[in-house]
Amino acid sequence: MIQLPVSYQEYLADKDERFVQTVRPILMQSAADQLHGVRVVYNHSGHQAHLDDSIPYGTIVEDID
Repeated sequence: MIQLPVSYQEYLADKDERFVQTVRPILMQSAADQLHGVRVVYNHSGHQAHLDDSIPYGTIVEDID
């Protein structure tokens, strides 16, 4: 089982379950390859997360679309 880094666990700690369910798969993917960080984008329809090769592994950046 892939273990999320502490920074990802702390990021999810105070989030609601719906948000966690949306973002967690991308965090797991990042943890699996340990190459890229994650960008979480907030837009009019909710939020999305994706790997971002400009962000170092273990880092999450929030952005507004």
